Amino acid sequence: MILSTTSENPYAESKNTLQTFLGIEINEMQLQRITDHYGESLQEVLDANEKLLPSPQPDDSTYAMLDGSMVLTREEKWKEAKLGRIFNGKDCLHIEGREGLITKSQYVSHFGDCKDFTIKMERVLDAYGNMGKRLIFVTDGAIWIRNWIADKYPWAIAILDFFHAKEYLLNFAKEYFKDDKQRKVWIGEQEKRLLESETKQVIDTMKEFNQLNPTDIGKTVIEYYTANITRMDYKYYLTIGKGIIGSGAIESAHRTVIQKRMKRSGQRWSKKGAKNMLCLRTLIMNGQWEKVIGMIKANAA
Repeated sequence: MILSTTSENPYAESKNTLQTFLGIEINEMQLQRITDHYGESLQEVLDANEKLLPSPQPDDSTYAMLDGSMVLTREEKWKEAKLGRIFNGKDCLHIEGREGLITKSQYVSHFGDCKDFTIKMERVLDAYGNMGKRLIFVTDGAIWIRNWIADKYPWAIAILDFFHAKEYLLNFAKEYFKDDKQRKVWIGEQEKRLLESETKQVIDTMKEFNQLNPTDIGKTVIEYYTANITRMDYKYYLTIGKGIIGSGAIESAHRTVIQKRMKRSGQRWSKKGAKNMLCLRTLIMNGQWEKVIGMIKANAA
């Protein structure tokens, strides 16, 4: 009960909840020590890289998404917590008029550098076997992510998140169109081109603008699109798997796994405390809480 409370709520709130509903008298420092102890001890459960989802059926695909979310620390101020989300296409439900729902996912987390994080991702993904093109990555344009996928999973499908691509398009249009109506029309035309996999034509159009009026933003967007053009075949991507071309699943995972507990107003974590809490949050979202209970029972025996 104590860990389930502290992993969901700040220590002050947890103290009041335990006192009010269970009559447990415990201070915030004690709650933090207990949480840190089990968060650190249970890290080995996550590092075991247990396969939690069934392997995809021959007619299904497995999606992998990864990204970072900043957490405020005492030692280094803002530090990135990295998160990966893996799920099968058959577990994606689409209800008309509502956001899509993913019924089962496996999460991989790391509070530290990208190299250690990608090693964790590899161990989990490799546990599912070589899925070939049934493994689909949807990520932003971060160079370390792009290079890692190309190096370790060259046979997989790698998709640049369409909404990141569109965000760059908006930035370009703001630079070259001061009239709102003209800007919206131009953006709509280029967006249709992207969805038809006419990325080269979009780049050529932007180059024409930039040649007439060179700007840093124009150069940046052109370089971004050029570097990611092989990951922007959206017309094709919409026909495979579940037709997912956006990384909304990892964005929502950041909110539920990390931000819900670790980015509350006024919070500042020690690096050790953040790592331990991230471990507990990941176990919860992975449906592995029985591991926590098992360790508590073993310690009490």
